[in-house]
Amino acid sequence: MSEGRKLFRIGISGSYGGLNLGDEAILQSIVTQLRQSLPVEIVVFSRNPDDTLRRHAVDRSLAVRTLSKEEVAPEIERLDLFILGGGGILFDPEAKAFLREVSLALEKNVPVMVYAIGAGPLEEPTTLKLVRQTLNRVAAVTVRERSARQVLEDAGVEREILVTADPALLMEPEPLPDETLKREGLDGDRRLVGFSVREPGAAAPDIDQDSYHALLANAADYIVERLEADVVFVPMERSVLDVQHSHAVVAQMKRPQRATVLKGEYTAGQLLSLVGHFEFAVGMRLHFLVFAALQRVPFVALPYAPKVAGFLEALKTDTPPLKEVNAGRLIAYVDRAWDVRRRIRNRIGQLIPELQERARETNRIALRLLTGEHPDEPKTPASEALV
Repeated sequence: MSEGRKLFRIGISGSYGGLNLGDEAILQSIVTQLRQSLPVEIVVFSRNPDDTLRRHAVDRSLAVRTLSKEEVAPEIERLDLFILGGGGILFDPEAKAFLREVSLALEKNVPVMVYAIGAGPLEEPTTLKLVRQTLNRVAAVTVRERSARQVLEDAGVEREILVTADPALLMEPEPLPDETLKREGLDGDRRLVGFSVREPGAAAPDIDQDSYHALLANAADYIVERLEADVVFVPMERSVLDVQHSHAVVAQMKRPQRATVLKGEYTAGQLLSLVGHFEFAVGMRLHFLVFAALQRVPFVALPYAPKVAGFLEALKTDTPPLKEVNAGRLIAYVDRAWDVRRRIRNRIGQLIPELQERARETNRIALRLLTGEHPDEPKTPASEALV
């Protein structure tokens, strides 16, 4: 192999392994960009290696949560670059687990790039210290929203932190299996409106599930009547609790016969295609909203965390936090957004290309770390445009 065709060995670690289609969209986008740019051998540190190998064009996958440091070290030592990310992975109590391989890479003098991550909440003193000490030693830190940069700065990270964008913004739709809409009961004459829920947890500590179930049920009933629509609940985490919480919302609706919860299992690209059949959306999960934006579907968001608020900020969308929204206020937002849906669609169409260019910048930084070269860049780098 000539020097110009050197094979670069890259490790990627994140919340991968089939738990969340948003995370799988992130990994798919990172892998696609790397393979389009350089000859690469990619190993993914995954929670479910079999799932990762089935979904993605990667060479190897390791069960990172079951291997010891001694078992992982030889795998890291052979790498040219270790990528942490993307996704919202640095938060209490998960940050320590994700930073283990970063620390090993630094010990082995393997360059580390933090790739368009989200961060927070980070409050536990030992975790803050670990984040500060580890990230101050890596080769590059990029985050996907301003709030994540603030969290890392508050933690004491002193090196430059660049705000780029979520890699999932570069996802492309994939064809749906034959007769998908018919099997899901979505082939009728009524318009379709997508809904997204999420479970409470460490990444969303302030969610009161009883309150938001009632909130979404009211909004769904209103949409059924006002828009003469059927509502479709889209589980982004089928193996966790999204299905359960979706059915809990449907159970509180007055018109549950006009609601469905997606039953099939889809790739991220297929789900992106399915979202394209919606005329409107109401959502909590970040990547459901990303998919809606990529398909130019007008939406109303329920921002439960800074990462969602950051995405809305990038789209110049003003929506109050979930905890400040009651049923009447949400219905008013839905009513207003539906009336100006063409304007929302146009605004999304104008802003998404800029966000996608910011997402590509993250890959260019990775290429510089691998090759030392500077690929062609836009005249106004995304990191400067956001400062």
